[in-house]
Amino acid sequence: MKQGGDALTFIRLARDGQGEAVERVLADEVPVAIEFNGIGYAVLMATPTDLTDLVLGFALAERLIRPDDAPFDVDTHDTDQGIVARATLPPSRTDLLLDRVRHRASDSSCGLCGIENLEQAIRPLPPVTTRSRADRAAIFRALDGLAAHQPLNAATGAAHAAAWVGADGAIRLAREDVGRHNAFDKLIGAMKRAGAGWDEGFALLSSRCSYELVEKAVLSQCPLLVTISAPTRLAAERAAAAGLPLVVLARRDAMLHRGNAPLT
Repeated sequence: MKQGGDALTFIRLARDGQGEAVERVLADEVPVAIEFNGIGYAVLMATPTDLTDLVLGFALAERLIRPDDAPFDVDTHDTDQGIVARATLPPSRTDLLLDRVRHRASDSSCGLCGIENLEQAIRPLPPVTTRSRADRAAIFRALDGLAAHQPLNAATGAAHAAAWVGADGAIRLAREDVGRHNAFDKLIGAMKRAGAGWDEGFALLSSRCSYELVEKAVLSQCPLLVTISAPTRLAAERAAAAGLPLVVLARRDAMLHRGNAPLT
């Protein structure tokens, strides 16, 4: 898998006034136009790897498919402007697609482009019915091991990671992208293609806990969401309403927990 684009030359400026040329590998970020059933649905700025996982996870997050729907194939086509990713949704989802379709363009930090009213922005979430058996020792174990699953970030310093972690703290699967939303969509899509559930484990994200990531976790029935940085108030409120426990500001020495049951 390609870990970054061609190296570029920068001048490293030291505090003492010295300067030297350095080579730096940069993460790729390209427009990915997603089409469902021949209809242009969204343009994401993404790292051009694991695109089938990205489109599948994105469709689930957009509620265009259900968790029990079978995975679909994605055809990708390179163009001078970017990548076109085409997929066909089940016939039973066509009406929902037509209702939701928008002419929109979203970047890696935007989850609301194309939304026309507040009701569409903050839709009710289903309750989380799964439970995690992970304890704090498992979370610390996963935090210790996350860097080994971030080759793109190691090469570029510019990528987020999303990992599926077992209840024992072992990282079972991980995906990277320049966008934190894309990384989580890729992970959820990869798990769906593999026929894998969360298996009483949790999701570990190398990002802040935004409300969009909470929604993706809830819609995938993730039993516990762990993020490296802090949550927004809306994210915490949405998680509590859906019964999703959160562990935030998760660092290798301490973390914050919010949920109905204590974390042992």
